[in-house]
Amino acid sequence: MTPAERQRVQALFEAALDRDDGDPAAWVRAQLDEDPAVRDEVLSLLAHHQHAGEFLSTSILERATDLFEPETGLAPGTMRGSYRVIREIGRGGMGCVYLAEDTRLGRHVALKAVAPDLVRDASHRERLRREARAAGALSHPGICTVYALEDLDGETYLASEFVDGATLRDEIAAGVRPAPEQVLATARDIASALAAAHDRGIVHRDLKPENVMRTHDGRIKILDFGLARLDADGTGDESAFVTRAGVIVGTPAYMAPEQLTGKAVDARADVFAFGVLLYEYACGIHPFAAGSPIATMARVLDSQVTPLVDRCPDLPAQVVDVVARCLRKLPEERFGSAREVVGALSRPPADPSRSPSVWWLTHQLAIMLLYVLSAVRGWQVRFWFGTPLTVGIFMFLGVGAAVAGIIRGHLAFTQQFNRRGLGAEWRRLRLPLRLIDLGMATALVADALIQAPWPVSAVWTLALAAALGMAATVLDPATSRAVVDRD
Repeated sequence: MTPAERQRVQALFEAALDRDDGDPAAWVRAQLDEDPAVRDEVLSLLAHHQHAGEFLSTSILERATDLFEPETGLAPGTMRGSYRVIREIGRGGMGCVYLAEDTRLGRHVALKAVAPDLVRDASHRERLRREARAAGALSHPGICTVYALEDLDGETYLASEFVDGATLRDEIAAGVRPAPEQVLATARDIASALAAAHDRGIVHRDLKPENVMRTHDGRIKILDFGLARLDADGTGDESAFVTRAGVIVGTPAYMAPEQLTGKAVDARADVFAFGVLLYEYACGIHPFAAGSPIATMARVLDSQVTPLVDRCPDLPAQVVDVVARCLRKLPEERFGSAREVVGALSRPPADPSRSPSVWWLTHQLAIMLLYVLSAVRGWQVRFWFGTPLTVGIFMFLGVGAAVAGIIRGHLAFTQQFNRRGLGAEWRRLRLPLRLIDLGMATALVADALIQAPWPVSAVWTLALAAALGMAATVLDPATSRAVVDRD
């Protein structure tokens, strides 16, 4: 392959990775039908890249399950202690899971054969015991109950409540979007169950649609606290962490930014995962979806999401606002725990007329009215006095009112039809806008001084200058900041 062809391969490979249409290979084939050598090389690079990044789309432990479990699981009827295996029901991050009968108590349980790597040495077994005790201490109808951790026939098994139903992943994959009322009810149920864990200092750390089930009678259950960690505040002992500090554990597509970068995490990492899960459940689209798993992780770290209200305009305001706050990049800007999420979801919907967006638009219209009044006042003073100074002030007020009015109209349009771009536009235009506003207020003060022989008229002009100056320096930044932060 010539150097020119290699350069073309590299350029097309990078262009394909940047595409968001979900099928970069098809795009490459369409571009290179006439050059099979370059096409095949680019397709080969894409295949290797996708294979290298696939580990990011699932829990890290799940990728290695086949290394831990025998190729053939336990056959139906096999006894392990007092448990009789009925059938295999799945494989997860901790090992193979069976539906089994507890012959002592006559009930069905989910019997998880813990992967040998997790109990290889004494420290691993101790961390698993701590985790089992933590999960077993949780008592909430929305959390799958852990019954026992037992060593049976040389292997370690975790017995827990058997939940018969479908996961939220199954519901999302079905392609039928839930009704707004169902989204709110599901959000409340998940948040309530997660809050029970956070109240006891327990962090799930792998919350995702696969770990949330809806039973056949409609109840929500959070599964698999296998990656959970006792928070230091809950135990007073740093050694109680059931996973080692600095080790990334979980499913990257649902991790908070601080979790992806290997920093210490707390309940706010679960809050972020809750926001991702709820966003995806509501609209069927992952908020940080990209062409490859690596690109998805990069978006979690760096990019802002499309507001949920843009995808699902009928959702209750509580859900939209909660998801937006849960997905903040900085932990301190999110809810402190799921208990706060429960409170936010329980509040009655806000009056739309009192929303920051409505107030902000009203504020823009009010300032634009001040612009008109300022220009009219400048024209009156110019008409009364007719000096070169008053003519110059009038011209400045007229041009300033036109330019600033256009800028505010542009911002109002952006807020209504391109919310994601409002923050960037506001940061780009706020300085020139403020300079124009303050310049117009100063020009009005000059007009007021010219009217000194007429005290009443001068006072009205000064009042107009003060209103414009206060709106520009106090009210405008406050209302705009509220809307930009919210959107």
